[in-house]
Amino acid sequence: MTTAIETEFEESMMSSQQPNAPTAASPGLFGRLGRDLGYCLASFFVGIPAFVAVVALLTLGISTAIIYLGIFVLIGCVFTASFFATAERRLASWDRGELPPHIYRQPQGSGLRRLLSPLTDSLRWREVIHAVLSFPIRVTVFCLAVNWTVIGPAMLLAFIWRPYLGEVPEDVQSIQLGGVDVLHFWASERYWLDVVIGIFFLLTLPLVLKSLALLQRVLARGLLTNQSEVWKVRAEQMEASRNSAVAAEAGNLRRIERDIHDGPQQRLVRVSMDLKSAQRRMERGDAGAAELVAEALQQTQDTLNELRAISRGIAPPILVDRGLLAAIEAAAARTPVPVSVQSEGMNAERLPENVENTAYFLVSEALTNVAKHAKARRATVELKRQETVLWVSVSDDGDGGAHLGRGHGLAGLAERVEAIGAVLTVDSGASGTTISTSLPLS
Repeated sequence: MTTAIETEFEESMMSSQQPNAPTAASPGLFGRLGRDLGYCLASFFVGIPAFVAVVALLTLGISTAIIYLGIFVLIGCVFTASFFATAERRLASWDRGELPPHIYRQPQGSGLRRLLSPLTDSLRWREVIHAVLSFPIRVTVFCLAVNWTVIGPAMLLAFIWRPYLGEVPEDVQSIQLGGVDVLHFWASERYWLDVVIGIFFLLTLPLVLKSLALLQRVLARGLLTNQSEVWKVRAEQMEASRNSAVAAEAGNLRRIERDIHDGPQQRLVRVSMDLKSAQRRMERGDAGAAELVAEALQQTQDTLNELRAISRGIAPPILVDRGLLAAIEAAAARTPVPVSVQSEGMNAERLPENVENTAYFLVSEALTNVAKHAKARRATVELKRQETVLWVSVSDDGDGGAHLGRGHGLAGLAERVEAIGAVLTVDSGASGTTISTSLPLS
């Protein structure tokens, strides 16, 4: 099963990996009360339109499914439920931290099959169930939260509003205050009972609100998340990254082996033959030995140049000793096309070794393609280090036409980048080509 990970996936994955990370400011008692009460009230106002819309669309879709119109209504129903489910996830996350991550199934196929694929996603139907099932719970939670919040202060202030309702014992002597019988109610047993009730409701208010909010959060966690599917997809991604790494290294070794066999090895054979021929001529005293030695020296120099070019695919000493920025500046200086290197945040500590090697390989191969195929007048390399990723971009003003098709040089770059969990993006048109990626630093 192929799945698509939404924007919330990465954020929730990060939060789930650090469950005990401290927040910037932990809310106090009143802050927690306010959050719990706000969640209980806001969830009610989200639940009303969710229940009405989902039930109406679900009923209409089922009743008209026989004429096929209902199928499209049901598609609208599941997407409507997803919209309100997103709002509920945000409310639940605002109350007590992020919910576990969730994913939707990626549409497969084409045409009608692709259009109907949302109806086969179990998470979307669970969102429909949540919109319907949670409504009576939201109503109950709303009523309890409002009443529990109001009753405590109301009972403590009963000595003010009860006299206006005529609920004052006749055997208690009246004490006038501003023409209203107020203070004499303090002497009655009813007043102290109200005080006890008010204190009880105020003391239990935090626990009640926390329990009501927790009830809604547990329901949202159970129906609006599918963490097991997330980890399944994550395992598949890690397996794909491992396979990409193996394929990239194997392809790199084959390339180096082919380049050595076709270039330096043949030249070294030619040098050996020329030197042996020169040796025989020198022994016989024939002329032309010096020319053969000079040609052998030229072949030796060409062999060294080819070996240097081949070694660019391997981590050069400057990368190991001075870091990524210095290595890329050196690679840019060797490129026949003028290259400008722009960096941001690269003066901090060294990057992980696999990130540096991948970034250098990407830039060096991209610059080689620019020099050989792009017919460009200039190129630009951009490096931007952020908190969790390294953004790498190589752009030129050449003829374009680059793509990630199998058998092309960029396919190997894509495999190399995928090996560390990133994705290579190629934007190539008549105005030039841009190759970019965001390499994770962890």
